[in-house]
Amino acid sequence: MAQNKHAIVRYRAIDKCLSAKHGRYNWEDLQRACEEALYRDFSEHIPVSRHTIFDDINYMESNAGFNANILRIRDGRKVYYTYEDPDFSIDKMPLTYDELDQLKETVLLLNRFKGLPHFEWMEELLSKLEDKFHLNGTEESVIGFEQNLDLKGVENIAPLFEAIVRKQVLNIRYKSFKKNKPITCEIHPYYLKQYNNRWFLFGWNSEFGAITNFALDRIEAVSPMLGEYKPKPENLDFEEYFDDIIGVTIPQDKHIEHIVMRVAPDRYPYIKNKPLHPSQHNYDKEYRITIDVIPNNELIALLLSFGSQLEVLEPQSVRDMMREHVKTLNKFYK
Repeated sequence: MAQNKHAIVRYRAIDKCLSAKHGRYNWEDLQRACEEALYRDFSEHIPVSRHTIFDDINYMESNAGFNANILRIRDGRKVYYTYEDPDFSIDKMPLTYDELDQLKETVLLLNRFKGLPHFEWMEELLSKLEDKFHLNGTEESVIGFEQNLDLKGVENIAPLFEAIVRKQVLNIRYKSFKKNKPITCEIHPYYLKQYNNRWFLFGWNSEFGAITNFALDRIEAVSPMLGEYKPKPENLDFEEYFDDIIGVTIPQDKHIEHIVMRVAPDRYPYIKNKPLHPSQHNYDKEYRITIDVIPNNELIALLLSFGSQLEVLEPQSVRDMMREHVKTLNKFYK
C-alpha cells in the first residue's frame, strides 16, 4: 500500500485508537477517527471506506508496515480492535532502513540552507538529526543545486518566510529598476518562489488592491507592522497559480495563447526532452513544438535565448514581440 499523505494520517489515527487504555473501537469507530483526523490536517471532508480501514489494519500488521499484533475481539455481531501489547504504538518503533535512507536524502537537501543568512538554526537541527539517527556520511553532498549565496536579497528569505507562517502584515521598502525612488508598501505575504536564480515574494498589495510580486533583490527594507492580516483567498493555490505562464509575471491584460514554434533539427531533441512548459506538444516530422501560455517578458526572454535555432510561427502578436526585440538587438550589432 502506498504510504501517501492520507494513509499516514489514517495509520496514526488508528494507532491512537488501538493504543488507548480505555474504550473499544470497531471499524466504524476507526473510520470516524480517520475522517476526523483527515479533516483536521487537510481542512476538507475525505471519506474513508470500510475496505480502506481493513486494508490499513492489514498493512499495519504486515512486515512492510509496522509488524503490529492487533487483536480482534468479538462481542455479539461487532468486532473490536486493540493491540495485543497495550504499550505498543507505531510512534515508538525504530526507523526502518528505507525510512533511514529517506531521512538521509532529506538531510542532504536541507544542507542547501547552510550558510544562508538567518538559517543558522538549520545547522543545529541537521547536527541533531545526524547524531540522533546516526546518519553517517550525510555531510558529503552528492547532488548539486543552482544556488548563489552572494545573491542580493537572500537575507530577506528567512524573515519573509517567518512572516508568511505567522500571517504578519509587512511594511516593505522596494525600489524597482524602472523607478528612481523607492516606494513603501503594505504587504500581506503569501508565497516565496525562486525563478531563474532569483527569489520573488507574492502577497496582497493594499495600495493596488491585488496580489503582486516583489523581487527580493530589489527589497531595501522589511519590517512588521500593525494591522489585520488579509488571508490568502481560499480558491488560490500557488501550486497551480503559475500553470499558465513561464516565470513569475502574470499580465492582467493578456490571455492564454497557442504558440507554435519551429526548432532547428539539431536543437529539437533537447527541447523535446526538456520541455519549455508542461503544455508542450512535439511534432517530430516538422520539428515543431507548441505551448499554451500567457505571453510575458519571461517567455520572450526564454525564446530569445535560443537565438536563430527557434522561430515563433504564430500567433502574430508573439511574433511581433519577438520582432521588436530583434530590431533592438540589430541596432547593437550592425
